[in-house]
Amino acid sequence: MPRLKAVFESLGFVAVKTYINSGNVIFRTKSSDRGRLTSKIEKAIEADFGTPVAVVLRDLAEMKKLVAKIPDEWVTDKDWRCDVMFLWPEYDRKAVLKEFPINPEIEDVRYLPGAVVWHIAARDVTKSRRSKMFGTPLYRGLSIRNVNTVRKLAQLMAEAGS
Repeated sequence: MPRLKAVFESLGFVAVKTYINSGNVIFRTKSSDRGRLTSKIEKAIEADFGTPVAVVLRDLAEMKKLVAKIPDEWVTDKDWRCDVMFLWPEYDRKAVLKEFPINPEIEDVRYLPGAVVWHIAARDVTKSRRSKMFGTPLYRGLSIRNVNTVRKLAQLMAEAGS
């Protein structure tokens, strides 16, 4: 993560901070062109690490809206599992839920702008049909974080004034 942080700093971003070892980076920039920013970051990561990495960006306003819409009781702990699947722009639409192999008897899956949120009892995770997504174009078009991480990222972004 220190190396990833250095890549972002080399691009001129400020207040760069990483969170846990899963590629989460918080930073500030004056640029508002998301497409250009994404391309710039992806190119820099590939140049430094030698492998292409798809990047999905969310700003503070989007994160606040997302977190506010996730029920407070939806957590990841010993009894429950809740994941936020951030969607790439080409998949960011409510109709994407039709592409998710959902078992409504045991899981609650909701579209929120920019993401799909998946909630299930820990005891039922192996009964979920979610694994049928692995390797699909849709699966390659999302980035998954557990809800606890997403809430922490939103908090860190707010603290940084991102």
